[in-house]
Amino acid sequence: MWRWLQRKIDATLALRQRLPPGQRLATTLPVLHVGPIPPFDPPRWRLRLFGLVAAEAQLTYGELTAGGRFPVVRVRADLHCVSAWSVLDNLWEGVRCADVLAALPLAPEARHVLVHSANGYSASLPLADLQRPEVLLAWRRNGADLPPAHGYPLRLVVPHLYGWKSVKWVCALEFLAHERPGYWEQRGYHPYGDPWREQRYA
Repeated sequence: MWRWLQRKIDATLALRQRLPPGQRLATTLPVLHVGPIPPFDPPRWRLRLFGLVAAEAQLTYGELTAGGRFPVVRVRADLHCVSAWSVLDNLWEGVRCADVLAALPLAPEARHVLVHSANGYSASLPLADLQRPEVLLAWRRNGADLPPAHGYPLRLVVPHLYGWKSVKWVCALEFLAHERPGYWEQRGYHPYGDPWREQRYA
């Protein structure tokens, strides 16, 4: 009896250590987004890479996904929403942003990225954060294609920041010398958004 109770206490403590301050555990992934779900036309879809680059580039969906130019990887990571819920142990599948960026000649002054969604939403991130190995352009979660409401055909996954940075329906990466606020940053959210420091609002 006491061993069972101790294991339960240990498991509870371990779970609390994985939740950033102010977060509660969610068992399913809630649907939250700004604007409508955009349509997906595979033959015409492109990921646009522009701004402070040697030459603007566009990638087809086939070039990004399985059998394309970049290795497909899986990353197990937690997702923390600024609205105070967290979903643990998501298994994301996609390509590393770092691999995509390595194939793109960036201008030396590029330091920030504005990530654009196909429905007009955007979020700003430092370039260095997109280059972290756990940051993905993903199209699958837990062994299945993402539902459109969760970002299919392509979602940015930035596990170390609040979920509003994990832009759904990514269609473009714009490289900048200085930070340009995205949708929520313009509305008072923190420019960086570290959940462990509770950077919810500016």
